Amino acid sequence: MTNRPPYAGTRNPRLAHVPAFREFIASGWEDVAVRPDLVPGAAEAAAEHRRRLSERLPGKSLVLCSGVAPTRNDDCSYAFRPNSDFVWAAAGHIEDATLVLQARAGGHDAVLYMPPPFRPGDDGFFSNALYGELWVGATAGLSEWSEALGIEVRPRAELDSLDLHGGLAAASVTPELAAALGAQHSAELDRALSQLRIVKDAWEISQLRQAVDATVEGFAAVMREVPRAVRDGLGERWLQGTFDRHARTHGNGVGYSTIVGSGAHAPILHWVRCDGPIHPDAAILLDMGVEAHSLYTADVTRTVPASGRFTEAERAVHDLVEKAHRVGMSHVRPGTQYLDFHFAAMEVIAQGLHEWGLLPVSVDEALSPEGQHHRRYLACGIGHHLGLDVHDCSHAQYEDYMAADLVPGVVMTVEPGLYFHANDLTLPPELRGIGVRLEDDLLVTESGAEVLSAALPIDADGVEEWAQRHLAG
Repeated sequence: MTNRPPYAGTRNPRLAHVPAFREFIASGWEDVAVRPDLVPGAAEAAAEHRRRLSERLPGKSLVLCSGVAPTRNDDCSYAFRPNSDFVWAAAGHIEDATLVLQARAGGHDAVLYMPPPFRPGDDGFFSNALYGELWVGATAGLSEWSEALGIEVRPRAELDSLDLHGGLAAASVTPELAAALGAQHSAELDRALSQLRIVKDAWEISQLRQAVDATVEGFAAVMREVPRAVRDGLGERWLQGTFDRHARTHGNGVGYSTIVGSGAHAPILHWVRCDGPIHPDAAILLDMGVEAHSLYTADVTRTVPASGRFTEAERAVHDLVEKAHRVGMSHVRPGTQYLDFHFAAMEVIAQGLHEWGLLPVSVDEALSPEGQHHRRYLACGIGHHLGLDVHDCSHAQYEDYMAADLVPGVVMTVEPGLYFHANDLTLPPELRGIGVRLEDDLLVTESGAEVLSAALPIDADGVEEWAQRHLAG
C-alpha cells in the first residue's frame, strides 16, 4: 500500500486565507532600495517636452496613459512596452500608469498615477503576479519614481476620485478611463503630440545615434553568423535570433520585428517569419533596428550577398536601387517638402525599369497619378519619420507630415527598393526572386542632412568588401 501524505485529497488552501502563512511571510525580509533605471537625461527631456505641450494647449487638463501589456495567451502577456506619447512626456517605463497635466493659471501641474508595488506585509506581495515583489522582484515605488522624475507621483487608485471637468485625453487613454475622469478623447491633443514629436531635440538625437550605432554593430554580428547558418542549416531564424539577442543585450530590444529574407524571400516586404534557409548563392535582405533603453529606435536595411559576391543580376538591381537611394537622400534638407525625396527616387526607379523594358508605358505615364505602373515592383513607401516609433508619428495629419517642409531636427529614413517576386511572370527569369532594399537614417541639419547610418556602405563594391570582411571574421 502507498503511504499518502496526511492531507492528500484535501483542497489546496488559498494562501491569502491562511493567517499563519500571512503572518509568517510578512516579516523577516531585508529592505531592498530600488531606484528607477532611467537613461541619463530622460527625466529632464520629458520635463521640457511637458513644458512645450503645456504651452501648446493652455487651460485644458491633459491625460496620457502608458497602457498595459496585451495578452499573449491564457494568463500570459507579451512583454510590456509603454505608449510612445507617454514615454515622450513622462520618461518612465511604468505599466498601467497615467500622466495628468492639470491646468492652472500659467501652465499645468504634472501628476503621475501608478500602481504601487506590493511589498512584504502586503497580501499582494505573494498573491499579485503583476506587482507583488515576490513574483517580480524588488521594484521602485512611488517616492522613488517621484524623486527620479521630479514630479508628484500618487497611487493609481486615487484616479477614481479625480474629475478633470472636460479635460483632453490622448489616444492612449481607454474610453472607460476617459469617461471616469470626465475627459474626452481629443484629436487636438493627439495632433499636438505628433507635431511636437516630429522635430527631435538634442537629447532625442543622441538617443537615436546610440540606437543606430548599436544597429550597425548588430549587422556585423549577423554577417559573422551567415557561414554557420548555411553550414548547419540554421537558416533565416538563426540570423534573426542573432540580431534580436544583440538588440536585447545592447538596448531594450528590437524596435520592430526583424526581417531576414534570403533569396526569394527578399522581395517579400514584411518577411518576419524568417523560417527559410539561407541560400549560399543568393543575397539576403536584412531590415533591422535596435531600440535603445530610452525606446528610441533605429531602422536600417542592407541587402548583402551570403557568399560575399553579388550575382550579375543582383548587382544590376542593387545599382539601380543605390542610384535611387542617393538621389532620394540628396533631397533631404531643410526647406524642401517632405515628399520631394519620394518623388525623386521614384523617378529614378521608373526610368531604370523602363530602360529594362519592364514598363508597358512611358516613364511619364508610369509616374503620373493615373499610372503608377512602376509601383508593381515597389508598392510600399520609401521613407518615414523615425523616433520612439519606427514609423514615428504615423497618425499625424497630412499637412503636418507629408505636406510639411523639412526642418532641422527631423529624423527620417530613406529606403527605396525593388521587389521582384519569384512568381511574377512579367519579369525575365534572371530577375525573379531578387529583392533589394537600401535604408538609411538621416538627421536634417541646418545646411542639409547627416546620414546617421553612414558606417554601413551602400555601393555594391563596398557591401561586398564589408560582407567578405565579416564572413571571414
